Amino acid sequence: MIDLYYWPTPNGHKITLFLEEAGLPYRIHPVDIGAGAQFEPDFLAISPNNKMPAIVDTEPADPGAPLSVFESGAILLYLAEKTGRFLPADPRGRITTLEWLFWQMAGLGPMTGQYGHFNVYAPEKIPYAIERYTREVRRLLGVLDARLAGRAFIAGDDYSIADMAAYPWIDAYDSAPLDMAPFPEVRRWHAAIAARPATQRAYALAKQVNPDAGKPMSDAQKAVLFGQDDARPT
Repeated sequence: MIDLYYWPTPNGHKITLFLEEAGLPYRIHPVDIGAGAQFEPDFLAISPNNKMPAIVDTEPADPGAPLSVFESGAILLYLAEKTGRFLPADPRGRITTLEWLFWQMAGLGPMTGQYGHFNVYAPEKIPYAIERYTREVRRLLGVLDARLAGRAFIAGDDYSIADMAAYPWIDAYDSAPLDMAPFPEVRRWHAAIAARPATQRAYALAKQVNPDAGKPMSDAQKAVLFGQDDARPT
């Protein structure tokens, strides 16, 4: 059994995408990041960087105690190796998949997150920041578009953890939509993943876990997420 510590964000969606595709049994433990649940001691014990998602595998491959994993990329890699799915076994296919997984973790996710922060959440509009991160996200989408030309998925013909990592970060902010017209390969790829039954099941969890998903955040929620170096509730 996989215990998934989750909130419906792009990084959270990565893990439900994998679990639904693989059919692994799992149970969700909501981590309300707007209420500061990520700072609770029990959660910090498995995710010391106070970020979700995190998992605890109650039945790891070795005979030891339950195994916790934090960081979404590490979780995807762990689950792929546990199940033998969505990560090629051959060395060349494996390294290609990992290259693009780390590309998402180091580039697409952080840069799109900053785009969202300055366009959606920041208390004031800062033109330089908005322009800088908009340009960088467009550059990264161009990189992905070129990669997808002639390929069904990022690593080749088969759906992989690289796709699961990148998919939730594409045009992720409804209140700050990107012009996706220049990226036809990304649009084609994104639509194909959206049509997968496992994707639809994974995203249906958002409203179940957080009925307010998609609504504007309150000032109090923003203060917890963005306003302090140490936002632990007092």
